[in-house]
Amino acid sequence: MSPLAATPTDARQGGMRNEPVQVELIAVLVAVTDGDPRVLTIESGFALPSGPLESGHRSLQSGLRAWVERQTHHPLGYAEQLYTFADQQRDAARSISISYLGLSREAAAAEYPGAIWRSWYEYFPWEDRRQGVAAAEALLPGLAVWAREDAARHLRVSGLFGGAGRGWNEELVLQRYELLWEAGLVPEARRGGAVEMPLVPGAEMTHDHRRILATAIARLRAKIKYRPVVFELLPRDFTLLELQQTMEALAGQSLHKPNFRRLIEQQELVEETGKFTSGLAGRPAKLFRFRPAVLEERGFTGTKLPLVR
Repeated sequence: MSPLAATPTDARQGGMRNEPVQVELIAVLVAVTDGDPRVLTIESGFALPSGPLESGHRSLQSGLRAWVERQTHHPLGYAEQLYTFADQQRDAARSISISYLGLSREAAAAEYPGAIWRSWYEYFPWEDRRQGVAAAEALLPGLAVWAREDAARHLRVSGLFGGAGRGWNEELVLQRYELLWEAGLVPEARRGGAVEMPLVPGAEMTHDHRRILATAIARLRAKIKYRPVVFELLPRDFTLLELQQTMEALAGQSLHKPNFRRLIEQQELVEETGKFTSGLAGRPAKLFRFRPAVLEERGFTGTKLPLVR
């Protein structure tokens, strides 16, 4: 285990010793590199970073920040707690897991053996619709077999996967994964017994870590619409194309370029730096930076992303 889980504690009630409770921190650390949303993993991609809270940390978040900065050699930017839950899959008699979402820049994670940045679309290939809808449509035959003549199941499948003329809601990442789990189409669902249905593409993760990752993706896809957290994932100076590609990477969908640039201009989120790219490939492009004063001048209300449907 990496150095992140509160040590097991014992409590006494009426002179009786309770079972120890294991409290574990799980970190979903996200970066975007070359238009690819990536997550820091351990065990060669099989798990998210997790472990106990060290006694010297004054809070859970300070413990998370210290661990991330030690691993990536880069300060952790935006961070928020995802949720707390009791996990019955682990060996401890009683276990509480607290998951966090953090935004950073990709860097070598050499201090922990097996640490590697991996695309989150390796775990959820059907969530990337920038190049079309083939990955999601490939799931439909297996889901159709599972649904059979059950009208309620068919309705859930079409609602979550955009069938029967329904639109695709990019925020329903967790619900889609849970439906695939219920249908026995992901390897995590088969740990309790054999299921005859063929598996869908997507890398497996230990315990419920893929469910936690799905929760983080959904949270971030919602967050970028009303909070300027995307700038935590960009260098200080960036082009508008880099900003758009980062948003597309997170949303898993293409954005309408003119509408996107109009949206950025209307929100006054960025300002010109007066500098240009080197122009090594094509014409030099203007460099911009985030204008933090926008947060002081007014509440950032956000707007619906101009997605290309």
